Amino acid sequence: MIYEIVILAMIAAFLGLRLYSVLGQRAEHEEESITQRFDAGEKAPGQTQQQQTATPASPPRAVELEGVMPAVERGIREISDADRSFDVTNFVDGARSAYEMVLEAFWTGDRDTLRELCDDDVYEGFVGAIDAREEAGQTLANKLIRVEETRIHSASLDHRMARISMLFVADIATVTRDKDGNVIAGSLDDAIESRDIWTFSRNISARDPNWVLDETDEG
Repeated sequence: MIYEIVILAMIAAFLGLRLYSVLGQRAEHEEESITQRFDAGEKAPGQTQQQQTATPASPPRAVELEGVMPAVERGIREISDADRSFDVTNFVDGARSAYEMVLEAFWTGDRDTLRELCDDDVYEGFVGAIDAREEAGQTLANKLIRVEETRIHSASLDHRMARISMLFVADIATVTRDKDGNVIAGSLDDAIESRDIWTFSRNISARDPNWVLDETDEG
């Protein structure tokens, strides 16, 4: 009986060490991740005001622009100088995501998503086309095959209103079906190149950090 107790105690100790090693390492990684989420201007939990003040200020953020026209570069730098939270790389990534989301929302008739991403004029234009399509009993089964190119086409700052136009070159397969589900136009087997210039705008004085689509045109 004593031997069995000793063996069980050894097994329990071994399992305890294994759990400690796993959970201890996980806790260390989680602690590092939490710490890295705080910028120089924010105070991490447990940090005193004196410690926060002693944190060196981050150097001015450089705007990386390569291969763009001088007028575009000038516009981007004006926006960046006026809005220190602006990051051109994040904007381009977000604009591409918005392009894909707006297309999908228009094809499926998702008015709520369009309302969030578009200004009044663009939203009304999309909704008007959706209403006409639904009234005719037609549906779209379009598919975005790939986005070949995403590029800043123009950029400007007018007082506090920033506007950036993006060129999107994409391959899109289009299919229109009637109320009975019959294909009346297009084919999913043949993708068509689409060149669109979409302009996004934002009042940099506003608290809302989101840009909205305020103009669409063909490239």
